[in-house]
Amino acid sequence: MQIIIQGLLLSGLYALIAMGFTLIFSVGRVLNLAYGAYLLIGGYVYFTISQTFGVPKLIGLLLAAVVGCLVGLLKYRLLVKPLKGDHVAVEISTLILAVVLQAGVVFLYGDSSKILLPIVPGVTHVAGASVTYNLLAATFASWAILIGLYLFVRKTHVGRAMQAVSMDNRGAAISGVDPDKINLFTWGLSGALGATAGVFFASYTQLSPSMWVAPLIISVAVVIVGGIGSIIGTLVVAHIVGFMEVLAVAVIAPELRGVFTMLLIIVVLVIRPQGLFGREEL
Repeated sequence: MQIIIQGLLLSGLYALIAMGFTLIFSVGRVLNLAYGAYLLIGGYVYFTISQTFGVPKLIGLLLAAVVGCLVGLLKYRLLVKPLKGDHVAVEISTLILAVVLQAGVVFLYGDSSKILLPIVPGVTHVAGASVTYNLLAATFASWAILIGLYLFVRKTHVGRAMQAVSMDNRGAAISGVDPDKINLFTWGLSGALGATAGVFFASYTQLSPSMWVAPLIISVAVVIVGGIGSIIGTLVVAHIVGFMEVLAVAVIAPELRGVFTMLLIIVVLVIRPQGLFGREEL
């Protein structure tokens, strides 16, 4: 029961982590390898605002999302747009940017890990299993954000424009949609989602300059294994990855937390390169 509950809760957090990455992959058709840096920035902004200056946690969380959004917008304008059309150059450049941002964090905060206090302190018991309020709050927030994002994509004009661009960039342009504006919006939204996920992820694990690597691996795994580039596909694969990690930690050893996720990526690439579900629009 402990494994089932922890798996469900952790999977919700992983779905939120991977969602911003999935949006960029679906709309822009590129792998944003600096995506983990959004989580890094979000975690440290929240740490500075809430724990260093004592600002209320909700305000710290909102400011982290705003900073993540601004970083996403600047990244698209200054890096991605000039390299538009060359996906390999974009992916390499974004990976280099993530390393540069990590170096900046080390320069400002040092290379030692920091403890991010729980957003919601305390422990409860669900069906006999111990669950921290912090992970429970992170999961509920993740599901609320994901449901809101799903409704936004399906019900609003901008959301339908995102779907159109994800289906056919040229066709969307002919229909009156501006792909550049939609891509800019998507990169900003991805940054906000990544920074928000970074706050919850850092409070679940710890805050460190290298914390962006594990979320990036999770996000890549979701996109490659799912191969679908959609919100529903992200939810499904995030649960697969979440349960795999919980089982690895509980049954084998905590040191193998991310090993099976990477092995899953290799197996899927060899056996079914298009992913378990194929690839569809957003």
